[in-house]
Amino acid sequence: MTEKNKIRKLPLPSFAKTFKLAFLFATSTFILIPFYATFLGGFKSTGELRTQPFSLPEKWDLSHYQQILSDPSLWQMLGNSFLYTFLTISFTLLIASMVAFTFSHIHFFGKRFAYSYLISGMMFPAATAILSLFIKIRDFGLLDSTIGLVLPQIAFGLAMSVLFFKSFFEQLPKELFEAAMVDGCSYLRFFFQIIIPLSTPILATVGVFLLVSSWNSYILPLILLNSPDKYPWTLGLMQFRGQYNVEWNLVLGYITVTIIPAIVFFLLAQRYIVAGLSQGAVKG
Repeated sequence: MTEKNKIRKLPLPSFAKTFKLAFLFATSTFILIPFYATFLGGFKSTGELRTQPFSLPEKWDLSHYQQILSDPSLWQMLGNSFLYTFLTISFTLLIASMVAFTFSHIHFFGKRFAYSYLISGMMFPAATAILSLFIKIRDFGLLDSTIGLVLPQIAFGLAMSVLFFKSFFEQLPKELFEAAMVDGCSYLRFFFQIIIPLSTPILATVGVFLLVSSWNSYILPLILLNSPDKYPWTLGLMQFRGQYNVEWNLVLGYITVTIIPAIVFFLLAQRYIVAGLSQGAVKG
């Protein structure tokens, strides 16, 4: 290969590097400041929190975090959130992946219309369906139950999940499907033994989006749950609201403790998320 045919990566001009680094630093700062202020807010008194919200505490008060961590209701609500999130993610991934596989590799009458109808659900915010959803859940006798909360979360997550899965499945080699069919492999066997093992990146990607949505869900539990022993952690914030004031230092400490599981899960799945998004977005 001659020197003319070699593709050399030219270094960026110094001003371009500086602009890129400045942009990344500004974006990171904008994202991290709320976490920084929330974490420190749990160590401050109410007066200090109002006058110096972003500075380091003059005195690191551990009593707020001790009060939060020693409260049995916190662990009960975290357990409820884990249960709701686990069920939502598991069933949504299973249903959405099978539906997306059907749209990607199986031809049937009305497939385009059915797919368009399903994806159109992304255009309507969940808040617009709250009243009708409450009436339906009540009519089915599912109010104040785990299944009554999980089913709507699965329904609201299906459209986005199918979109991601279908885009990913269409990038897989069609020769795999053709060879499996020649060997007499059934659709279900091909899906569970070939497609799913190859889909770890997109499973992690969709799983993180579902985790954030379900873990931080507030409106649905508020409308559909009545018993305090079934509340997720988001409804636990109401216990720090008094008749005349809100204990913001306890609220910030509570938020810090309860968002840690979501952050840990995101960090563990980060490399799969990047791979899933890139493979689902690039043709070839």
